[in-house]
Amino acid sequence: MKINHAFILIFILLNIRSNAQSQVIINPLIHLPKDSIESKTLISDLNNFLSLAQQRNEENKFVLPEKKTETFLFLNEIKDIQKSKQNNKEFFFKPYLTNVARLSETQYLIQISYIGTSDSNAILRASFNLLADKVNNSFLFQSPLYQNTKHWKTLRLDNTIFHYKDSINQKKIQSYKKLVSSFDKKLNLKSITTEFYCCENLMEAEKIIGVDYKADYNGRTSGVRDVHFDKKEIIVLGNNNADFNHFDEHDLWHDRLSLVVDRSKVNKPVDEGCAYLYGGSWGLSWGKIWKEFKLQVTNNRDVDWAAIKETPIYFKTNNYNNSVDYIVNALLVKKIEREKGFSGIWELLNIGPVEKGNEKYYQTLEKLTGITKSNYNKEVWKLIDSEK
Repeated sequence: MKINHAFILIFILLNIRSNAQSQVIINPLIHLPKDSIESKTLISDLNNFLSLAQQRNEENKFVLPEKKTETFLFLNEIKDIQKSKQNNKEFFFKPYLTNVARLSETQYLIQISYIGTSDSNAILRASFNLLADKVNNSFLFQSPLYQNTKHWKTLRLDNTIFHYKDSINQKKIQSYKKLVSSFDKKLNLKSITTEFYCCENLMEAEKIIGVDYKADYNGRTSGVRDVHFDKKEIIVLGNNNADFNHFDEHDLWHDRLSLVVDRSKVNKPVDEGCAYLYGGSWGLSWGKIWKEFKLQVTNNRDVDWAAIKETPIYFKTNNYNNSVDYIVNALLVKKIEREKGFSGIWELLNIGPVEKGNEKYYQTLEKLTGITKSNYNKEVWKLIDSEK
């Protein structure tokens, strides 16, 4: 096999350029470790960590192994951090080392800010905190998540762990556990540990991960951050949920499914149909969603459900849009589960992403229910008319 040496050279040069652009700029006033060898090693390993942060999380060899999942949360926040769409530059924002603080004989707090300049103006993109741990004469890095929450209270129920500051809603936790149990039984999901960190708002959630500031979230106060690796899932709630007073049943279905299969690989309308049927949406139960669907959509008997699969239409609940096709899929999910069990839903769910014409969808639907592309409209009307 011939090797294109020019291509290999270009690839190497691009990697060298990328690594160089990711190297931290050190303020001469910063107090680095007094030991010059240790200082040089720390900076070198930090540069390697930041460079590999732009790759897949699993490829970063400078992550502390026992804190991988926590640190993957941090790495998700630093992806593409140097890019500027406004300035059309790949490496517009430069990493500036702003602080190195020794916490113990083997650990340092590292603070980094990504700053770009335009027309002599400094533009701050983000500021991060992370921990550097000395291991066998080199440094590995971790999110400060554990360090920032080690004095929080902890509640463990089976494979679910809740971290919180003051109090926790035990009743809501029991509701959550009951629904998780039903979803996991359907999905045959076992041995996954889920950890919740309950925060008041997005700013607090980001801060405990290691994000002091990120321009992308300027003005935003609510959000959730999550990551899954191996058999551990971490969810940081920054949506007015310091006491775990609420959770979204619809999104909970999506979350548990994502632990089994990448949701980008499943058929979205079927996935959403499950989520609507099992968890409602926008804070409303399936029953209330269904009532609005009938009121707003089914009063028009000229609706062509097959056409809607190709050109979606929507109806509103609580001022939010709901796809009509997702509701139809919820009815089909209900029928399939009644007749074939969840294994039938799993088969339809895993036909792959939506494609024009939906041929795989109709082929599998016919196999499971006898509903074909040609009689789809008629059969959907039957399901609608029979649904209470």
